[in-house]
Amino acid sequence: MREPAFWHRHGSWLSRLLLPVGAVYGELTAMRMRKLGLAPGVPVICVGNYHVGGAGKTQTTLALVALLREIGEVPVVLTRGYGGSLKGPVSVDVARHIAAEVGDEPLMMARDVGVVVARDRVEGAALARSRNASVIVMDDGFQNPALVKDMSLIVIDGDRGLGNGCVFPAGPLRAPLDGQIAATDALVIIGNGSAADDVAKKVTAHSKPVLRARLVPNAASIETLRGQKVLAFCGIGDPGRFFRTLRAAGVDVAVERTFADHHVFTDAEIAALRAQASREGLTLVTTRKDLARLGLAGEGIAGFDVTLAFGDAAALTLFVMERLNAARTKSRRG
Repeated sequence: MREPAFWHRHGSWLSRLLLPVGAVYGELTAMRMRKLGLAPGVPVICVGNYHVGGAGKTQTTLALVALLREIGEVPVVLTRGYGGSLKGPVSVDVARHIAAEVGDEPLMMARDVGVVVARDRVEGAALARSRNASVIVMDDGFQNPALVKDMSLIVIDGDRGLGNGCVFPAGPLRAPLDGQIAATDALVIIGNGSAADDVAKKVTAHSKPVLRARLVPNAASIETLRGQKVLAFCGIGDPGRFFRTLRAAGVDVAVERTFADHHVFTDAEIAALRAQASREGLTLVTTRKDLARLGLAGEGIAGFDVTLAFGDAAALTLFVMERLNAARTKSRRG
């Protein structure tokens, strides 16, 4: 879906009209979050957000996977597999599955880490454990109560923040903010923008850590596009961040084309993009998530890789280790 513009405008009449619906939706979600979940027998770290749409969860999940491996853990990612047809539980196999089956993000992540797709998080956790997971990393699911979470890491884009601060459908929030902050263990703000500063103050007031991070383009991706003008296109939650990242890396973006998040590209759309690029002497470039969704249709299109770098990686590592030790101590006690 495309986020409506009024989600990012304060005082919109349409937002005010939808406030009663948002109040009901938010209360139902808040009640759901208070339900008790199942402890799967290994620590669970959730990477989530307060709102619908893109924030950088996938990059944060992969960065967390790398951190966990560095301290000797065996992480397996558990995700619902948004956009995929398989209910699961299923282990994602990049050689066998396509995005239409398991979702674009799981397929992209499965290049680097074991990924389990499951609509039922409990069944998915069982499959992850069978894959020798010492830690389950949930990509999304902060508002889902099925599993006990030993740590919830919430991601916000520093440039976009939380929009108008209203609950869906009046705004992008999935539930009232105060209740979500109370369930937060740490906040990650991606980028140097100030749009999330007010949220950071509230999280800090709850004695929860706030971590800063930034997207770092892959050197090989930059080199591939050096000296070329590009037609950049994507179907992600925050297309503006993709275009900003390209330009910040020195890529000459001549044309921007945006599609809805998780957009399924048709052959005609790809043909039109290729034709425009050819006419104007441009190189086609998109995100790795979009390439995963394109499959063979993406042949010859450049994929732009980024990783997430934390400003204080040592602080995050220490925090994660403390949480894992606490979770295992609690498990041993019963």
